[in-house]
Amino acid sequence: MATAGISLKEIQKIFPKASVRKIISSLLDRGYINVSHKLQDPYKPKYEKYVFLSDELKDDEEGMHALMDSLEKAPKQLKAFLAYLHLSQKEDAVSRKKVMAEAGVNASVITALVKKSVFRLEELMIDRIHLDEHDSGEDLSLSKAQEEAYADCKKYFDENKAVLLKGITGSGKTHIYFKLIEECLESGKQILYLLPEIALTAQIIRRLQQKFGNSIGIYHSRFGNQERVEIWQKTLNGDCKIIIGARSALLLPFKNLGLIIVDEEHDNSFKQSQPAPRYQARDAALYLAKQTKSNIILGSATPSLDSMFNVKQGRFGLVEINERFGEGGLPEVNIIDVKKATEEKQMRGLFSIELVNAIKEALGNRKQVILFQNRRGYAPFLMCYSCGWIPQCDQCDVSLTFHKGSDKLHCHYCGMVYPYPDLCNDCNSNQVQTKSFGTQRIEEEVQLEFPKAKIARFDWDSLKRKNAYKDLLNQFENRQIDILVGTQMLVKGLDFENVSLVGVLSADSLLSYPDFRVNERVFQLLEQVSGRAGRKDKLGKVLIQSQRPEHPIIAFVKEHDYDKFYLEEIKSRESFVYPPYCRLIKITMRHPDQQLVQHAANELVQKIMGLENIHIIGPAVPPVARIRNNYLQEVLIKLPKNPKIIEGIKDKLYQHVQILTAERHFKNVRVVLDVDP
Repeated sequence: MATAGISLKEIQKIFPKASVRKIISSLLDRGYINVSHKLQDPYKPKYEKYVFLSDELKDDEEGMHALMDSLEKAPKQLKAFLAYLHLSQKEDAVSRKKVMAEAGVNASVITALVKKSVFRLEELMIDRIHLDEHDSGEDLSLSKAQEEAYADCKKYFDENKAVLLKGITGSGKTHIYFKLIEECLESGKQILYLLPEIALTAQIIRRLQQKFGNSIGIYHSRFGNQERVEIWQKTLNGDCKIIIGARSALLLPFKNLGLIIVDEEHDNSFKQSQPAPRYQARDAALYLAKQTKSNIILGSATPSLDSMFNVKQGRFGLVEINERFGEGGLPEVNIIDVKKATEEKQMRGLFSIELVNAIKEALGNRKQVILFQNRRGYAPFLMCYSCGWIPQCDQCDVSLTFHKGSDKLHCHYCGMVYPYPDLCNDCNSNQVQTKSFGTQRIEEEVQLEFPKAKIARFDWDSLKRKNAYKDLLNQFENRQIDILVGTQMLVKGLDFENVSLVGVLSADSLLSYPDFRVNERVFQLLEQVSGRAGRKDKLGKVLIQSQRPEHPIIAFVKEHDYDKFYLEEIKSRESFVYPPYCRLIKITMRHPDQQLVQHAANELVQKIMGLENIHIIGPAVPPVARIRNNYLQEVLIKLPKNPKIIEGIKDKLYQHVQILTAERHFKNVRVVLDVDP
């Protein structure tokens, strides 16, 4: 006689403290039980109650008048009934929630009307991702420069070439995207619009809705699994015509893809580092376009060296817009020598007198200000001024960041939180003080300097709530915020018409990172943040505080000279054989035992040294040598840009890693291979 099974969750309730898996394994070995697997779809559609007029009242005008007369003794019910009639003029189906909000009543009032056979309620399936109603739409007529750029894009599409759209900040690249989207929709095809940060989606979604209505799907990591399933299904069915999202939107099952737009294509957020798969969304988008025979356009004011190199090699078509949309020009960039300002007593806390005066002028003209510092928290680290002790994470080889909101020290690598030390751990001194500064401290000091100004902070610490970034950007656009302090999230394509001043508090902290792409990233970051100032018909101003004003990258930013920057940087890459003149594979090895992971890294290098056509750098300790109590070793491999050679080497590398980790003493060493890090 067959008996019903019992689920793993039910067994865990019976034996809450026992190892359930060991019990099941033991029973299986003795033949007492059988295990079967059942796949279940965890997706559950979302339903909402909708209000409908009862069938008896639908065409009975006299009955309606009689009903309203009878409801005069129940004013709340009458309000709800009138609210429904008003809403039903605009919508075929009116939700109970909307009727309640419109009439200012609770659910019991609607229930009373249902009992009187005035309303009937019906549960209807709804979308979890709700987009606001769109309005009549913005004017998207193109300027002469944009018309020429659009025509050039079409010419390259006809040649089946990817297009790099290089338009200076504020040139109106989005208008060209929208024109291409409009054309693609007319042909009945889908569009994928990739952005590096979900913080950018709020502005773009609103503009897309204004132009194209509600045939838009949004896909990014802030959505829950149920919301993602809905977009997945709508993409597969072809119901979503325009998909907008971060890099993972690339993996959706498109039915009939016609156009891919990769906006801010230079941004390093397009590279997936943790966890696997470790892909570069821009490069994957190029491959997807080739597979689906779609047109693809990569847009940026500061294109990546890789993309510009592909232009020079004839692989991509280049389309340029070198003037801003409207009457505005590029902002004036001034460099403030912080060392000189300090010597001349021209600093007021974190701000130079010149920056303070510029903020005063902007606020006096009822303009808005953006202050940029690419470090969150209050202070990047603490230091004992007696002996030099710096608090570090117990699990990672990094200094701890002080967050004033929590009054604790945070590790930005493993997430551990520590109490603020009253005394130095080494010398017991009470001279432990903050060193350097992050966005929290800037927010505090600018509030002291400008007490009447409305100030907000735009970084991951202040945007933990699901739609917090959308609400904050709306407030800034509506001029409810005077000064916005933020990290690099602020610089990625956001468009604010009323910003006249951008201040960069410390350009030097960006230039010290040990990476061959550091110059490229600093130029892009500073040029992009500069581009937030002075849009449409207004000229903006940018002030960059630096201890190294003579640095060539800062000089290129001052002149807005991408071409000189490219020529200088590409020479350096060629001299030292770095991308785009080669391909890279980074091997990262980690284990709690420092000597063991060093031994494993040396063993692996010995195994792969015999491979042809490669150049090995390392093994070496990375800048952060330990994370979550695991010691790290890195090996960098340079390969020629030949697909056949690369595939062969990748296969052999994987085999050598498998052989190494199969050895008994190395079996717990974790090895991560990252192509094009």
